[in-house]
Amino acid sequence: MPSSPVRRPPARSRKMSALVPMVLLMLTLAVPPALAQSSPSEDELPLEDIQTFAEVFERIKRAYVDEVDDSTLLRNAMRGMLSELDPHSAYLDRREFQSLRESTEGEFGGIGIEVGLEEGRLTIITPIDDTPASRAGLQARDVILEIDGNPTERLSLQESVTLMRGEPGSQIELTILRSGQEAPLDVTLNREIIRTESVRSEMLEPGYGYLRVSQFQSRSGDQVNNAIRRMERDGALQGLVLDLRNNPGGVLQAAVAVADAFLEGGLVVYTEGRLPDTQMRFSASRETAAPDVPLVVLINGGSASAAEIVAGALQDQRRGVIMGTESFGKGSVQQVMPLGNGEGLKLTTALYYTPNGRSIQALGIEPDVRVVRGRLEVTESSRQLREADLEGHLRSRSEPRAGSEEMTERLREDYQLAEALNLLKALNVLERRER
Repeated sequence: MPSSPVRRPPARSRKMSALVPMVLLMLTLAVPPALAQSSPSEDELPLEDIQTFAEVFERIKRAYVDEVDDSTLLRNAMRGMLSELDPHSAYLDRREFQSLRESTEGEFGGIGIEVGLEEGRLTIITPIDDTPASRAGLQARDVILEIDGNPTERLSLQESVTLMRGEPGSQIELTILRSGQEAPLDVTLNREIIRTESVRSEMLEPGYGYLRVSQFQSRSGDQVNNAIRRMERDGALQGLVLDLRNNPGGVLQAAVAVADAFLEGGLVVYTEGRLPDTQMRFSASRETAAPDVPLVVLINGGSASAAEIVAGALQDQRRGVIMGTESFGKGSVQQVMPLGNGEGLKLTTALYYTPNGRSIQALGIEPDVRVVRGRLEVTESSRQLREADLEGHLRSRSEPRAGSEEMTERLREDYQLAEALNLLKALNVLERRER
């Protein structure tokens, strides 16, 4: 009996059969060791779905209008896998991973300038003090024409910033056009470690301080403590405004350190997730920079994550008055995991809770005193005739305090800040009466 001819599977089926083991291996290796110890039913991979994935992969490779390499398709698959989980989980390429690390650590290799686009030209906004840029004499409004011979008119703002950053000690050459000078100027600088400050402070009035935390970086706690000590050099603080408006969050431990500057103990925040290492509790230490200073915390819809941790802790412990508008409501914790290829993974691993057990996720922090953003307008009609305006009036024997009747332009422009200052003054009046 003649033997029957062997039927070979179609080419598409052969490709699919080759892809399925590869994808299966990829997914198996992707299972974290901690999850691999879970029950067998949770470890079973859906073979039918993996076959469908391989079929989609093969059809894109074969039929898409442009040729796409395997690496791009697999990275896009990983990005999609994470983006569908929640808005904060993401696959990070090398540049994104490095940028995230720099923003949380608050330092990077560069020359120390803030830049922006002005009429389509890369323009220096300001050089940072004591950096290569400031020492080389670069000035605000200088236009950067070239970076190491690359014309900036062809580059986006992000591309220009990336070119100017680099390894500390490496050289960079900028071609500068300065207002009032006809010929461009070539400047050679050596990159250094540039440290950005996430905390800014100033005195609003004698005795009343202002602390602005723009984001939570690894050194924000130390910066807050140093700022409080600087303000106290001019005398005891009678009140302090902690401004967390439009603060997108940052490092969880930095938020705990900032809250610790005002708390003498007690729980600050705790987290809960699936894995044992996501069950964490953070408490304040007894060492406190400003334990008794009256405190008003400003928040708004841009205050998120770590900013909400601080506001929630201070509110639950009744340490300060929360003023402004409802916060963003991001109550999840992301863990940044480096990958072997130099890229990274930002994955939501837990939810955080305030000391009283409140979850902020999708709810936000409700302020104790609601004050919307606005500008205070002082009309001429509100100015009334007073004894001091009368000609020949008797002068007081006590000298009036200079500037006590004036409101700075800053406070006129920022109604919420002005109200925070007024509340601090009222708290001091009540405290004096209680004594």
